[in-house]
Amino acid sequence: MTPLKANTLWLLLLVLPAMASSHAPPPVQAASLFSAVVVHDDEKVAIAAEPYDSQEKEAIFRGDYLSHGVMPIRVIITNYGDRPIRLLDARITFLTAAGDAIRAADPADVDRLMALKEREAGGTAPHKIKPMPKLSKREIDADFDTFELQALVVEPHSTRAGFVFYNISALDHPLEGAKLLLRTLRDADGIALFDFEIPFDKYLKSQSSPTN
Repeated sequence: MTPLKANTLWLLLLVLPAMASSHAPPPVQAASLFSAVVVHDDEKVAIAAEPYDSQEKEAIFRGDYLSHGVMPIRVIITNYGDRPIRLLDARITFLTAAGDAIRAADPADVDRLMALKEREAGGTAPHKIKPMPKLSKREIDADFDTFELQALVVEPHSTRAGFVFYNISALDHPLEGAKLLLRTLRDADGIALFDFEIPFDKYLKSQSSPTN
């Protein structure tokens, strides 16, 4: 092997792990540290919702979901009680300002929506902004494997976090007046907790604050 090829191979070995490690979930922090949070003191549970509504924030993913009509929302659940909280039956729904319910998307839903947006962009006038190229099915699957909320239990005095993806392509201002609704979280005895309705207006207000 020539010195040039050896140096090139060495550089690749250094660069590839760094590239692969860039797609990593953010550090887990207590739900109470986020602006859009609801706390049930009696049940000793706090849940926050953090929309990834900018290209800067969604840079942790393998591609641009927002331009294809998909918004990733990070859900953070803190159990500060002494007994576990079960998420097996949990339902997490995006409620629009008009009261319409949008269910969480799975990888196949995202793949179809991205393909649709690409076809629509093919006929777009030149002056319009077109979405970035769609992700491959493999890349979408990899993002879901890495980032999706997959916890089945939140142990006592711990926090679990992960992302849920929603098709908001029909909404001009998806977060205004909207809420994230979490239902059928259960305690250690299988009894459902009260519903959590997290208003995204709390998040929008924090983003417009002069301190941010």
